[in-house]
Amino acid sequence: MEDLQSWLANDISYNSNSLVFSNSSPSLSSSSATTRSAPTLCEDSSFNSVRSSSSALTYYSYQTAAKPSVSHSCIASIKATAAQISCLAVHGGLLYAATMNEIDVFDLATLSLVEAFGSGSGWAKSIAFTGGKIFTAHQDCKIRVWTPPISPKLKNHQLISTLPTLRDRFLNCLSSKNYVKIRRHKQNLWIQHADAVSGLAVDGDRGELYSISWDKSFKTWKTSSDMQCIDSVGSAHSDAVNSVASSGGTVYTGSADGKIKVWRASASGDRRKRSLKTTLSKHDSSVNALALTPDAAGLASGGGDGVILVWERRDDGGDDEEMDFFVACCLKGHKGAVLSLVCVSDVLISGSADRSVRIWKYGKGFGYRGCCVAVMEGHCKPVKSVVAVEDEDLDDQRFSVISGSLDGEIRVWKVVISDHYSD
Repeated sequence: MEDLQSWLANDISYNSNSLVFSNSSPSLSSSSATTRSAPTLCEDSSFNSVRSSSSALTYYSYQTAAKPSVSHSCIASIKATAAQISCLAVHGGLLYAATMNEIDVFDLATLSLVEAFGSGSGWAKSIAFTGGKIFTAHQDCKIRVWTPPISPKLKNHQLISTLPTLRDRFLNCLSSKNYVKIRRHKQNLWIQHADAVSGLAVDGDRGELYSISWDKSFKTWKTSSDMQCIDSVGSAHSDAVNSVASSGGTVYTGSADGKIKVWRASASGDRRKRSLKTTLSKHDSSVNALALTPDAAGLASGGGDGVILVWERRDDGGDDEEMDFFVACCLKGHKGAVLSLVCVSDVLISGSADRSVRIWKYGKGFGYRGCCVAVMEGHCKPVKSVVAVEDEDLDDQRFSVISGSLDGEIRVWKVVISDHYSD
């Protein structure tokens, strides 16, 4: 951890807010646009490679056929108010950029700075939205809850709570059985994280929020008015948990121990408690990023080994049965750790420590093999986060990719993938 703190200290630089446009319009607003964002981001501990315990060998084949025609260009570049962007998120026509000092809010159509909030709240690691609330995960072991402006008179985001709530802490502190040992001579309430909260994921249908931490745990919170912690897996992994994704009651966690674990609530008994269904361990180092396909049938994982794996479920078992996953696709090309992933249809977008953003195609059209169709370069430091804004188009796939880097720069890319193929 001392090496990590030294690395961060040497990378800190401040920039004034600026906006640079190309000849193309940077507007991203569209009545038919949909957005995708990485459920969670690589945290700084993810640069430490931890060898996977799996000894199984898997042989992959790679796409050699014609590639789809792709065009891309950087249409805008903006500087955040502080260096080192750790997370990007898009919601309600706004772009949220978490930096080491605060969270910047930009108008998605004009990319002008609208607001900066959360100063003094600790470095934000992840941002999630549900039920009219904004949840932010922070390095100081807390989750903060905000409400967006609800009228022109209230122009600022308002802090309404910190998790665990004061009421939750009070009710749990009355009994000694609610305390867990986190290190020698130190105990915490089981509802509290003991290290940086590194990621958040939301299951809107279940009304639940999932938080992960460098303390190796993940917790489940209700997103209703009381925002109570209802479950905690104290030793979910043997090392820091870096990434989380969820869908349909299933939670996926990726860790610096090189493993992906799949958790699901029981179909009977206490549905708030989650049990481990399977462990995926094909990465040769830390798992930094997870992203579910839009239909939630596939899971993409990015590792410190620079490899992206696309997993699919082999069985259609029930909730109480063990889940069986296999690697349907292996994507290689990055020369550094994969730090962020987002899926748009059958397109996968990745950001890496090699300072590039790559666009990948995969799926049945490629015989369950994939290929890199575009490499977008320009950042001076590792790309920590990527999000996508998808446009409806009858003929081509058109979407905007927004990438954030440790150099404090946010770049906006226009990408068009045509049905016409070329060698």
